[in-house]
Amino acid sequence: MKQPKIDKVIFWTGLIMICAISLPILISPEKTTEIFSMILGFITGRFGWLYLWVTVIFFGLLSWLAFGKYGTIKFGTAEDQPEFSFPSYLAMLFTSGIGIGLMYWGPIEWAYNYIAPPFGMEPQSVEAGDWANAYPMFHWGFTAWAIYCLPALPLAYALHVRKQSTLRISNACRGVIGKYADGLLGKVIDVIFMVGLVGGVGTSLGLGTPLIGQGVSHLLNIERTLTVDIIIVLCWTALFGTSVFLGLKKGIKRLSNVNTYLFLTLSLFVIIFGPTVFIISAFTESVGIVLQNFVRMSFYTDSIGQSGFPQGWTIFYWAWWVAYAPFMGVFVAKISKGRTIRQVILAQCIGGTLGCWLAFAILGNTSLYFEINKIVPVVNLLNESGAPAAIIAVISTLPLGTIFLLIFLVLGFIFLATTIDSSAFALASVASKELHPDQEPARWHRFFWALVLSTVAISLLYGGGLSTLQTLSVITSFPVVFILILMTVSFIKWIKEDEINRTDKQKEKLEKKVG
Repeated sequence: MKQPKIDKVIFWTGLIMICAISLPILISPEKTTEIFSMILGFITGRFGWLYLWVTVIFFGLLSWLAFGKYGTIKFGTAEDQPEFSFPSYLAMLFTSGIGIGLMYWGPIEWAYNYIAPPFGMEPQSVEAGDWANAYPMFHWGFTAWAIYCLPALPLAYALHVRKQSTLRISNACRGVIGKYADGLLGKVIDVIFMVGLVGGVGTSLGLGTPLIGQGVSHLLNIERTLTVDIIIVLCWTALFGTSVFLGLKKGIKRLSNVNTYLFLTLSLFVIIFGPTVFIISAFTESVGIVLQNFVRMSFYTDSIGQSGFPQGWTIFYWAWWVAYAPFMGVFVAKISKGRTIRQVILAQCIGGTLGCWLAFAILGNTSLYFEINKIVPVVNLLNESGAPAAIIAVISTLPLGTIFLLIFLVLGFIFLATTIDSSAFALASVASKELHPDQEPARWHRFFWALVLSTVAISLLYGGGLSTLQTLSVITSFPVVFILILMTVSFIKWIKEDEINRTDKQKEKLEKKVG
């Protein structure tokens, strides 16, 4: 089988747009940051309600699909079997979806909520402490994974059921926009996805690089410098470039499996040797708070108090997930052949949520325990030295701290590598002219986008613009919201049309038998 050719229009337009956006950030990061921050403030301030309503509707729609009559629809023919075992499938979903973000926010997000809590609570009070780790579990829970899951369904349906020859976001909108998916509108949709994905990866690198750099400097007792950060990004490039080159089964699957085993080992270690009773008790209380207040948290805008909490956290998170969602859709669609709608939804929304909750239960509650028992001054370190320093201090204080820190850094390193090589795979898929269900993008093409991602990261790291790229990813999520709506409507239209066709065929067969 010949290797898929590139779609030159999407390839070059996407690349030019990425360069056009990166150059101003590199040349004038402060001015660009100021402009982007104004745009971000306008979107989250004026349209925050849109993100809240849309995400709740997405969650409700997925619940209806998973437990309704359409849940048994298989992505493929009746004879098609899943390409990956369920543990490997779950590992690939989890590790590609969360990146190093979970390792960053897991030990520290509670502290921000403790200092500046929601609902007008008194900072650093007992009530603020109760809610401190509940909100991260909400932000990384069912709703977040519903946003990730939704685009996977129309993309998987288009690829494995409708047998469309390309794995593009625009193709999943074909049920609504029809022939325009092959024209200018389709190209615009795909390029918006590519730019948004690069911004999303920039967000992950912006979080991960300082954290890994801080950990390396602590282990080796050296100063964290720009050179150290660049060496880390180059090592990432080598790792995820090799993984992308090897492909799904030999590269991404193996990285995901290794990472999952490391994650479970690390979690088990902390449960055994950490503050076990506090971890379990605090986690139990957080689950109760989330389940009891899920609706309130989902619609909280603080329009009277104007604290900015929902805009700075919940709405920002939903926008970040939306920016990443089409990428997850492309990747999940590719690996979901032979699985049903119900299996895909439950694997992401239940499996992904439980994985994230495990991290926050263990890392977050251990960190909170160290703070309230005055073992590690987490809040002071956060205020004076920044989040990476506070995180590394918490990890280093655990029993066998040096060994644990090394495992933590390796885990975070592979987490981000898995996300980035999945991103490169998605970029190459969208920019390919034809990509049949059993094909992967050309190796050179996947490797090229891996190099693009690392080059942009190193350039912006040198110019101080990674934080601006993070803001960009959230800004680009605004048009993506409407693309996700188009994909959803298209998907619902397809499955209803196909159900009618199946019913008509069954009637014809029955009539022939009777006749």
